Amino acid sequence: MRKFAQAIDTLNENAGYYSAFLVLPLLCVVSYEVIMRYGFNAPTSWGFEATTFLYGVHFVLGLGYTHKHNGHVAIDVFEVRLATRTRTLLRIAVNLIIFIPTMGLISIWSVIYAGTAWMQGELASSSWAPPLYPFKTLMAIGFVLLFLQGIAKLIHDFHHLNQPVFSGENPL
Repeated sequence: MRKFAQAIDTLNENAGYYSAFLVLPLLCVVSYEVIMRYGFNAPTSWGFEATTFLYGVHFVLGLGYTHKHNGHVAIDVFEVRLATRTRTLLRIAVNLIIFIPTMGLISIWSVIYAGTAWMQGELASSSWAPPLYPFKTLMAIGFVLLFLQGIAKLIHDFHHLNQPVFSGENPL
């Protein structure tokens, strides 16, 4: 199981690393749109939508990476006061009761959502009308990566429970 968790960690590490490069085309599109809009008074019909798509893909493909590195918003005022073992048990409980079911359903429905977009050949309702199915597919991939990272964290937490408690540390 640990190898499976490490494979997920590696997958999300790579997804996060490579999706970070989407900032470059995003920067180019935004710069081009600003120059065209304010420099030449000729805004593009595609600039805003392309910016939204690029940022959305950048954001959603980084979800698993951010979860791996504990970068999501958390209220840990109470958790930091707990002993290590109790904190791990709390993380396991929250993961099993809230995170896994919620992200599992979101992952399933985002895959269905993307599949429906492919079957319908869905296009945006703007004058540019780009196809939406590639972006919805990337959205589904991002949610699946986040779900998998939750499973990896659960495996790591269960493994952590099996580690010996050091003297001087309150086990519960």
